[in-house]
Amino acid sequence: MNTTRPPLHYRILIHAPREHVWRTMLHSPTYERWTAAFCEGSRYEGSWDTGSTIRFLGPQGDEGMVATIAEHRPAAFVSIRHLGHIHGGVDDTTSEAVRAWAPCHENYTFTDADGGTLLQVDADVFGDFEAFLAEHWPLALQALKTLCETTPTPSGDTA
Repeated sequence: MNTTRPPLHYRILIHAPREHVWRTMLHSPTYERWTAAFCEGSRYEGSWDTGSTIRFLGPQGDEGMVATIAEHRPAAFVSIRHLGHIHGGVDDTTSEAVRAWAPCHENYTFTDADGGTLLQVDADVFGDFEAFLAEHWPLALQALKTLCETTPTPSGDTA
C-alpha cells in the first residue's frame, strides 16, 4: 500500500457459529444486505477463491472496485487485495490516482469467542475514503450481526 495512514480496525462479537457468520458475510443475498450500509444495491462478481479476481460493484454494475482474493481460509480468514477502481465498466489499476493507494488490503478474521464469533476487520484506507469508511464500517458490521443472529445460514455454493 502506498499510503502512510494507519489501517482501520473493527471488532464485533456475533452470537452465531463462525461458519454461519462467514457464509452470511460472503453469500448472496445476505452479502448484499449487510453491504447496503456502504452502497444500497452493491454486489460482487467473481469468486472468493484464493487468487481469484473479484469485482465489487454498485447498483448499476459499472462503478466499483477491482480486487483479487489474496487468501481465503473458509470460516477463518479472508484477505482482499484491492487493485483499483471501476469507472464506466472499465477497470482502472494504472492511473496515477489509483497508484497513489493501490494495492491495499481488507482482512477479515473469524475466531470463536464467548459462545459465538469474534469478527475482526482490518482495512487499509484508500484514496479519500477514510471518513466514509470510519462512518459506514460500524453500520455494516451491525447489519451483519443482526443478519447472522436472525437469519438461517444461506445455502448454495461454498464461498
